[in-house]
Amino acid sequence: MKITAKHYLYPILVCVSLAIGAIYYYFFFSFSSLEKKFYVYVDEDDNIDSICAKLKSISTEHGFAGFNTLVRHSEYAKNIRTGRFEVTPEDGAFNVFRRLKNGLQEPVNLTIPSVRTLDRLAGCVANKLMLDSAKLYNALQDKIVCEKYGYDTLTIACMFIPNTYDLYWNISQEKFLERMKKESDSFWNAERRGKAQAIGLTPVQVITLASIVDEETASDQEKPMVAGMYYNRLKTDMPLQADPTVKFALGDFSLKRIYNYMLSFNSPFNTYKNKGLPPGPIRIPTIAGIEAVLNLTHHDYLYMCAKEDFGGTHNFARTYAEHLQNAAKYSQALNKKGIK
Repeated sequence: MKITAKHYLYPILVCVSLAIGAIYYYFFFSFSSLEKKFYVYVDEDDNIDSICAKLKSISTEHGFAGFNTLVRHSEYAKNIRTGRFEVTPEDGAFNVFRRLKNGLQEPVNLTIPSVRTLDRLAGCVANKLMLDSAKLYNALQDKIVCEKYGYDTLTIACMFIPNTYDLYWNISQEKFLERMKKESDSFWNAERRGKAQAIGLTPVQVITLASIVDEETASDQEKPMVAGMYYNRLKTDMPLQADPTVKFALGDFSLKRIYNYMLSFNSPFNTYKNKGLPPGPIRIPTIAGIEAVLNLTHHDYLYMCAKEDFGGTHNFARTYAEHLQNAAKYSQALNKKGIK
């Protein structure tokens, strides 16, 4: 039988097809064994062994073999990049390897929370980003760091606007603070600054007042009324006498009632002892709280007291006599419930 070129071509085509199939199977076919997205977090302590261990827990056998092959024939083990990397059910080993090797991260949606203290803020941020909570908190307590962004250690909380931001998981502390400053400057646009100026307050003062408003009521509908009442007190040089500032001064946010002996606690945040706004916010206020101050309701109320139905809203009064009547009803309701 005469041997022709066709006799060699078929085996070659079979071999090429098998090779292509193997390449596709190991490098481009279903790396992940999961049916949903998975995120691999690579930090500064990781090496190629720890990364492989993280991937092996979610990978198919052939996908993991393909990834290891790519690692062996590259310099990735010597040039590991930190970050948060996405692995989808459609990805093959090549896509996973390419993302990790080139540092192609998936950003994190970080929501700045409306919390009362800076240590809570630092903890919440560190839970979402590759930051050390203690180091971040210490930075927020550092006078030089705060001054760099135009604040002091009592007002630095004003720089954090409680929105949601896209950030890379491995963002540095300095870059994170710079981003928060940029977002704060963007939030305080010409319109908001104009509204603040119209009521004679700076952005820091607006946020400080908003923090008190947020502590006083959870009702967004009522917040402009509460803001208007405290604004009236500021205009008439009357002490704010805001119970939440006493809780903040005492460092006890679990208090259900404020007693007379607490009102003499010596602190610049105690608005029973000091006129005007406290030297900084008593929490990171909500956007609703800030907007409530900027769009406060103009009225002539000077007093308010929580309603006796414990619904979270307040009875407002123009005179102290009216206020005492409202306070008596609320105190009686507290007594009935045994709240001390």
